[in-house]
Amino acid sequence: MALVRLKRAAQITLPAELRKRFHLEEGDYLEVEAVENGILLKPVSFIGREKAWEKVREVLNRVHAKLSPSDQSPREQEEEITRIIKELRQEDEAERRP
Repeated sequence: MALVRLKRAAQITLPAELRKRFHLEEGDYLEVEAVENGILLKPVSFIGREKAWEKVREVLNRVHAKLSPSDQSPREQEEEITRIIKELRQEDEAERRP
């Protein structure tokens, strides 16, 4: 178990072994959650706005180029788009890992 010290402006430094294990770099985001016995930090990843729109355009181009008009409801289409975006985020996160 690692020990960290709360510093000025409530900052902490994560031990190098944990940063390496979870592929964390300066500027990365951590989700913070209060749990029964303490504080849980979970790494999260974000895709930049421009990159996200680029991926959305790629998906739309693939969909429009290959599929006939959809028989899905607007809600079903939105859920499909959400699923595809989540997959792209996971792929992007996997690419960032060494």
